[in-house]
Amino acid sequence: MMKNIFILFLSLAIISCQQTTNSKEESGISNEIKDTLKYEQEVHLKNVRQLTWGGNNAEAYWSFDGNSLVFQSDFTEWGVECDQIFTLNVKENNEEDEPSMVSTGLGRTTCAYFLPGDSLIVYGSTHLADSLCPATPDRSSGKYVWPIYAGYDIFVTDLNGNIVNQLTDEEGYDAEATVSPKGDRIIFTSTRSGDLELYTMKLDGSEVVQITDELGYDGGAFFSPDGNKIVWRASRPQTEEEIDEYKELLDQGLVQPTKMELYIANADGSDAKKITSLGNANWAPFFTPDGQKILFSSNHKSKRGFPFNLFMVNVDGSGLEQVTFDDTFDSFPMFSPDGKYLVWASNRNNGGTRDTNLFVAEWVD
Repeated sequence: MMKNIFILFLSLAIISCQQTTNSKEESGISNEIKDTLKYEQEVHLKNVRQLTWGGNNAEAYWSFDGNSLVFQSDFTEWGVECDQIFTLNVKENNEEDEPSMVSTGLGRTTCAYFLPGDSLIVYGSTHLADSLCPATPDRSSGKYVWPIYAGYDIFVTDLNGNIVNQLTDEEGYDAEATVSPKGDRIIFTSTRSGDLELYTMKLDGSEVVQITDELGYDGGAFFSPDGNKIVWRASRPQTEEEIDEYKELLDQGLVQPTKMELYIANADGSDAKKITSLGNANWAPFFTPDGQKILFSSNHKSKRGFPFNLFMVNVDGSGLEQVTFDDTFDSFPMFSPDGKYLVWASNRNNGGTRDTNLFVAEWVD
């Protein structure tokens, strides 16, 4: 569902990149690649490769063995009408390949994640509520909103697209599930309390525990590499007007994501701390491999709503650094389990279209 923020800024063409340094690596992911897909200022990225070539592709997350990605896409050439879940092999895919769809092809899906062992995937889907794609919100008023579809529940599928378990069946929105590197718990967002809060559960859907309770949207949570911490995005309406607007939108199954900051807490939700106060939308956070910093997407430098770029900050909120320098959109960063590679979604190199594609690069500290 985070991917819906693309509509804020998809009106610009992209300038593809400048650096042309050759490098040769023995890894299976990078082998003598010219860095024509990165900007010169992007010193943390090396040997950038494009992984998809059309449609809106986002929220790509690594398998535990680091060989595959699971992601959502609405690319019509793959036979879908709205977001469905796909997998691809990072080392072997090319532009001619069509990735494997692992969702049902019905309803709308979001936020898929591999379970330990890489033979099962957890994801959110509306297909039980309606086999058709749900309607998109009316934005004619000029107010940018995300839909919180009440039909979302969380499912487990095998790699052939067979659903093997349904983890949630509460009334309302259940989605945005990610898995601890420890392999013991899932964190997700739900409206079952009447607000958008974070919950954790065991991999079989049991032992559900609510871990946030402040008014506002709590979502997009990820565990630290050791599984002991979490980071997430949150809105916190403060004034009476903001609170009334938030509640009114939520009653309509909507949320306004234009003001969000990042929070860190222990994995059980205790000792929660706000770590950004940048303004605008700060979201899609992910821990660096050492667990000491957070990589995230932000438009805090913009007065127009875009561009979004990747930034990095220490876990205490200090040391803000810009990582990508795109003209429209970079988001959804995730490090490979070994910490050597970064995958993210970007509007770069899209030929002036509105396509958002996946890219992978070697990470340079």
